[in-house]
Amino acid sequence: MNTPHPLADLVPAGARVLWVASSGGHFAQLMRIADSVDVDPKSAWVTFANPQTVGALEGRNSHFVDYIAPRDVKGAARAARWAAGHLRTERYDVCISTGAALAVSVLPIAAARGLETTYVESISRVDGPSLSGRMLQYFPRIRTYTQHQGWESRRWAWKGSILDSWKPQPREQDTSPRRFFVTLGTIRPYRFDRAIDAVLSVLAPGDEVTWQLGSSYRDGLPGTVHREVEPQEFRRLALESDATVTHAGVGSILELLDLGVTPAVVVRARSNAEHVDDHQRQIAHAMTTRGLAFELDLDRPSRDALLSSAGHGAVSTAAA
Repeated sequence: MNTPHPLADLVPAGARVLWVASSGGHFAQLMRIADSVDVDPKSAWVTFANPQTVGALEGRNSHFVDYIAPRDVKGAARAARWAAGHLRTERYDVCISTGAALAVSVLPIAAARGLETTYVESISRVDGPSLSGRMLQYFPRIRTYTQHQGWESRRWAWKGSILDSWKPQPREQDTSPRRFFVTLGTIRPYRFDRAIDAVLSVLAPGDEVTWQLGSSYRDGLPGTVHREVEPQEFRRLALESDATVTHAGVGSILELLDLGVTPAVVVRARSNAEHVDDHQRQIAHAMTTRGLAFELDLDRPSRDALLSSAGHGAVSTAAA
């Protein structure tokens, strides 16, 4: 079982829960809560289907709805229609979500039907709520929580951060790092070619690289290139590499920390059409200030970020 999430007590033991989260970091955070509580086995998940979610939910009740891109109003409406139909026929005690667009589709319907409904804002939102959070905070009967005490308020309660689960730890390297895993997530349709170019600029002769590029897939790169990898393959590649470079996506970051990896992070920017906003800058800052990641600067890339990643690890604070 994962180190208990500090928000796990929001879910009553034995409750029948409808777990709602978009794939990626939102799903990873909610899975950590779910794995920390003992709930009714008839509880169910609602998310998008991809290797991450399908593998993690094997053997659990799950419903896969069509992917909702950021700001996808039509996709959100389709998911809301599905939720209305599902909740007419299925009974739950609790509905809880960590975002993003899927939360806006499902939570208001769950609250209107009398479920105990909770929205937990992502750890990536260091300075304030996301668009989803700003919308949901005004719905009656939806409790809202932040993971950053700095913007706790009457509307947004704070009970701790998932990042409290780890601390950095130096580790010895016998040789200079040569094996690298680069993962840019699966978010569509945003490319992240700046990150690929930055990694290419700091590679040295003899380096071995495996790439997981999602929407940024392209030919002609050195090493082995994948669009997506299965969760078990992701873990193998990260553990067998000297250093891992990841976009500052919460899902990838949490998985790497669980493996004891402090990654080199590359940050997507809205101004370069790499994401819908700049929340990755926020999570990268939160990670680097805690010593749980090192940033590979895309404007002035340096191999030092890879060396720092190889020379450090993350350990669970529960073992401290």
